[in-house]
Amino acid sequence: MIPVGELNRERLKLTIRGAVQGVGFRPFVYHLATQLGLTGWVRNSSAGVVIEVEGPRLELDHFLEGLEFGRPAAAAVLGTETAWLVPTGFEGFEIMPSDQGADKTAAVLPDLGTCSNCLAELFDPTDRRYAYAFTNCTHCGPRFTIIEDIPYDRSRTSMRGFAMCPDCEREYRDPTNRRFHAQPNACGRCGPHLWIEKPGDPSGDGSNITTGTALSEAANVLRQGGIVALKGIGGFQLMVDARQPEAVGRLRKRKHRDAKPFALMMPSLEVVRQFCQVSTEEECVLKSASAPIVLLKPNGTPGVAGNVASGSPYLGVMLPYSPLHHLLMKEFPFPVVATSGNLSDEPIAIKNEEARARLGGIADLMVVHNRPISRPCDDSIVRVVRCQQSVMRRARGYAPLPVFIGADLPPVLAVGGHLKNTIAIAVGQQVILSQHIGDLDTVEARRVFERAIEDLCRIYKFEPQLVAHDLHPDYASTQWASIAGLPEMGIQHHQAHVAACAAENRIQGPYLGVSWDGTGYGLDGVIWGGEFFLADGARFERVAHLRPFRLPGGDSAIRQGWRAAASLLWETGGREAVLRFRNQPVLLQMLDRGVNSPWTTSVGRLFDAVASLAGIADVSLFEGQAAMQLERATDSITTDESYPLAFEGSIGDWQPLIEAVQRDVRRRESPAVIAARFHNALTDWILTVAEQVATSQVALSGGVFQNRYLVDRSVALLEARGFRVYTHRRVPTNDGGIALGQALLAAYRAKGD
Repeated sequence: MIPVGELNRERLKLTIRGAVQGVGFRPFVYHLATQLGLTGWVRNSSAGVVIEVEGPRLELDHFLEGLEFGRPAAAAVLGTETAWLVPTGFEGFEIMPSDQGADKTAAVLPDLGTCSNCLAELFDPTDRRYAYAFTNCTHCGPRFTIIEDIPYDRSRTSMRGFAMCPDCEREYRDPTNRRFHAQPNACGRCGPHLWIEKPGDPSGDGSNITTGTALSEAANVLRQGGIVALKGIGGFQLMVDARQPEAVGRLRKRKHRDAKPFALMMPSLEVVRQFCQVSTEEECVLKSASAPIVLLKPNGTPGVAGNVASGSPYLGVMLPYSPLHHLLMKEFPFPVVATSGNLSDEPIAIKNEEARARLGGIADLMVVHNRPISRPCDDSIVRVVRCQQSVMRRARGYAPLPVFIGADLPPVLAVGGHLKNTIAIAVGQQVILSQHIGDLDTVEARRVFERAIEDLCRIYKFEPQLVAHDLHPDYASTQWASIAGLPEMGIQHHQAHVAACAAENRIQGPYLGVSWDGTGYGLDGVIWGGEFFLADGARFERVAHLRPFRLPGGDSAIRQGWRAAASLLWETGGREAVLRFRNQPVLLQMLDRGVNSPWTTSVGRLFDAVASLAGIADVSLFEGQAAMQLERATDSITTDESYPLAFEGSIGDWQPLIEAVQRDVRRRESPAVIAARFHNALTDWILTVAEQVATSQVALSGGVFQNRYLVDRSVALLEARGFRVYTHRRVPTNDGGIALGQALLAAYRAKGD
């Protein structure tokens, strides 16, 4: 006879998908179930976390509520499948070994910044992990950069070569300990260790060098203006004292990075506030487990060398995010440049031997360790816009978290663009994006790109049936797709941009997609970059675009904005207007004959032209520099005045705008006024097009929308008229996001949607 109490018992099975492994999810479930007096089990599987739990219905309802609101902060749940079953009479609740099933849809967790508990242990002289540079637990530490397969178990990570000592083993096996199944768990007795080397004179395995000695020596090198190469979580970093312009200049020369801004690491939030304006939202991002570089406005306090930002209106700042960084910042409590360990245009170094070969001519001292890095993962870059984070480079702390689509997708591999490359795979109902790979200009970068494809496919046991690529035939990613031996599908660059924005915001129904950037191959062979689409799923109609103009010199005009300015003057005022601006007979011949002068509709190139005409910037030493300086000019003025930008039919005509800019230049109007009126003209154009298109939803995407002024004003104008506006938050608005759009559009079109 069944006891009366057992008649009310039910059994619930849950499969929880997402980033739920390696964050303490199973111990959380164990504690929740035992507190509620429930029985059953929990295990990791290749689909996520699987739970079977049994007990009275009321307690099971409390269990579901606890899962929803009490789960670990680092967990990212993308979906939960539930099934009510006949109870079997479980005794107690246990954590079972991982299931080795074939389904490979569990999300791999990003690397997480040091938690407060581990930080307290790191600086507690009585703790056995005092000053141990590889301290971690289930709430923090490396994940993506050490994992080699899923489910996420130690034997499938680069920590498999470090056998745990008895104390670490006890922690690892104890469900009540916060290090329960923390796969990188280790201590000074059994885990990785670090040492220092001088380039050209490696010191062996460094077994006789203490962490304190190594970091004290590194701090001395920084004080003396030297360059330190430090092996971090996802690769090597190059560091110098950010207070010394000579040291920063030396790093620029050795790294071959003439002008692009450097990132900074500062020891504490208090030090960040000494040099930067920090909003509440920016503080939250800085202190988050993702711990990215955050673009902040300087407050004018001297102390950081001017050649760190190199003309940028922002300082890119991050806080220490690993025990090693915290220990170094204790030894050297001042701002340091912390930039990727590579020569410009090369991938970041991750192995000790490659760092010795590639960074030996840059660094004066190397801080290395013996924990292998499975894949490179640079620091992420984030900007706060409209009180929300907007990821500009998606890497450490964010990759490879998936974007949940909510519909079954065919297995598509998307290989992204040529610049700021990322790749993506469509798996089940989600698209998994790789970490930032970078520009594919070099052989070394293309090798990293190919390894990233192999990496994602291997981890997820993913067999693509279709490869999606950009239409540009000269992109390295397109060329790889053409020889991959798979059915391929070209996806237009700007359509991929807005599709990515729609995907991460889960836009339903038709929307106006605004896609503005510097360069993208158009369906008509023209270089697009000022596009409006009426879109719905895989269907796109180009409803408006910027009036085309020529780029004399082709690629040279991308770096030399004065060439685009001369082209616009040639269209509006002829040869004499160009000669008054630049006495360049060869350039005139290009424009007269149309030789090496491709057509473009690019708003990015329009930015470059106006920056040149206004006397703000003639050239860009790095991508977007002139546009960045034009945006910076708006900081000193507030105005609703705008230049005229004629819009007839589907063409946005820049001619009246350029003529008005010329008038203001002749009147010696300030560059700030010119910049503000130009930005306002573009936002007014977006509103005009939106009001003519029969949809209430607007998605903004493309590299031009990294411009905070443009986004803020566009959103304000559109929302005031009742439009719902979507921008990027978790996926870059620049080319780092187009792999998501490629994967989604190719999947939809393959399905015939």
